[in-house]
Amino acid sequence: MTKSLTEEHPDLAVVEGRATSVAHLFVDRVAKTPTREAYRYPVGEQWKSITWSEVDRRARDMAAGLVALGVAPEDRVAVASSTRLEWALADLAVMLCGAATTTIYPSTTADEVLFITSDSGSVVVFAENDEQVAKLRGGRDVIPNVTKVVLFDGDGDGDWVVGLAELERAGAAYLAEHGTIIEERIAGLTPDSLATLIYTSGTTGRPKGVRLPHDAWTYEAAAVDSVRILTEDDLQYLWLPLAHVFGKVLLTLPLQIGFPTAIDGRVDKIVENLPIVRPTWMGAAPRIFEKVYGRITMMMAGEGGVKAKLFDWASGNARKVAAAQAAGHSVSPLLAAQHAIGDKLVVHKIRARFGDRVRFFISGSAALNQDVARWFDAMGMPILEGYGLTETSAASCVNRPDANVVGTVGWPVPGTQVKIADDGEVLIKGPGVMQGYRGLDDVTAETLVDGWFHTGDIGEVLPTGHLRLTDRKKDLFKTSNGKYVAPSLIEATFKGICPFASQFVVEGDGRKFVSALITLDEEAVTEWAATHGMQGADYRTIVTSDAVRELVQGYVDELNLGLNRWEQIKKFIILPRDLTVEDGEITPSLKLKRPVVIRKFKDELDGLYD
Repeated sequence: MTKSLTEEHPDLAVVEGRATSVAHLFVDRVAKTPTREAYRYPVGEQWKSITWSEVDRRARDMAAGLVALGVAPEDRVAVASSTRLEWALADLAVMLCGAATTTIYPSTTADEVLFITSDSGSVVVFAENDEQVAKLRGGRDVIPNVTKVVLFDGDGDGDWVVGLAELERAGAAYLAEHGTIIEERIAGLTPDSLATLIYTSGTTGRPKGVRLPHDAWTYEAAAVDSVRILTEDDLQYLWLPLAHVFGKVLLTLPLQIGFPTAIDGRVDKIVENLPIVRPTWMGAAPRIFEKVYGRITMMMAGEGGVKAKLFDWASGNARKVAAAQAAGHSVSPLLAAQHAIGDKLVVHKIRARFGDRVRFFISGSAALNQDVARWFDAMGMPILEGYGLTETSAASCVNRPDANVVGTVGWPVPGTQVKIADDGEVLIKGPGVMQGYRGLDDVTAETLVDGWFHTGDIGEVLPTGHLRLTDRKKDLFKTSNGKYVAPSLIEATFKGICPFASQFVVEGDGRKFVSALITLDEEAVTEWAATHGMQGADYRTIVTSDAVRELVQGYVDELNLGLNRWEQIKKFIILPRDLTVEDGEITPSLKLKRPVVIRKFKDELDGLYD
């Protein structure tokens, strides 16, 4: 095996002196900056703020309310909700009462909600609305351990369901009689106490419950803080699902660093909210960046004439400047002057769409297209791609603003070791690695060996120490001609080439050539159709038309120019609908469920090889 990245970079030492638990971390934050803004959240068309001391009061009332309901230390309390202020408050309340949070996506099916709730042994569930309550009520006999459901939106039923306000009132009353209960619960926490149970997306079979202790989260927060890319003067925009490990770690960072968070999980409001909130940074999945890139470049191309030429000229100069700076080269006076003019006329308007204060984005969850990354860098909003898994508490590696190598996931965060096995698999060791899978000791033993977590990802270490990922080990396939193909890299490349692409699924396992399933972004392709003789046509009609087939073929041809002969897409199918979370084809974090998709469209794919 190669040397670990930590050994190659001695400055990446274990982060010492971190808080005992997330609850301790929160208490320390409140003590340090009680009157500073903690969260900003939407109420109707307006945004309201809440300070750390106000968060403390509400979280303590909710925590005491949970104790009054009988929640004991390390009992599991589930949260089934979209990203919103109440999710953050509920999680803090669970931490303060010494229990552990079980995360559930709001899009999770009723059957899987019942499985997760039952398997986790959750005793109380925070439910966002009546839709989530209905999933629980329908299988109440399967989850006998659930004594109460706490409803964010609406009132209780006087029996099994209680409203959030009712829980807080009960908690305040309990605190009046048991004033030290929260301090007692916090004092009982240790670094090894269970903090979170996150169920993997389940791309195959039932999801597995990943056990993450308090030490994993306090370590992640301290490690990212030690890199010094964020300060208390930053403002985070948080929309990612908090049931996902990426979103969960973004909830912990403010407790360590102290910056405020604008929190709103409505994906359709991101573009509208950014110029209002004006964040300095944001975490996101690649699909968000791909959509923005495709939307803006297509819109400018559609303008035609002088505007399109000016955009191309300004963007081209910006790319040259960004490339020179990334390589450590000086920028010529002429290029610098041209870039300054282009920035004033064009590029600053693009930054304004994001609030004009973004210092960087952080991308995770899936591979980011390099062309998209370079474009954002040129626009003055670099994307720092990172890497981690649910089993490693999200942030194992991340690029740095002053050492951002596009196409890599950066250096390990301080205290995490990464090495490459003989077969190319990435192995991770450190405080962020899980305790194991709940109730699955055999599976834990297979993936966690001598403290090293076997990620299932294939990667390599560059001379600079940056980690570059190739593909998922299980996704690599071999054609009938004996050639290996890494589908993820091809898929990410196509999304950067084609501004209309939504999903691109490469297939060819054991077959004589490589093919693809393609879905298109409804908004983008509908706008294109309106100017190409199909105005008013429905999505299905548009994407199955000969005109769109010809359009996509051009982008596939462009893709093939950069691929080895055996990797090239010989045939493809444009599906009449996009892949969705609801149909189980992508995860709530927008990650492709490849086996599900390949199996679901097997007949169509088989037809390509007749």
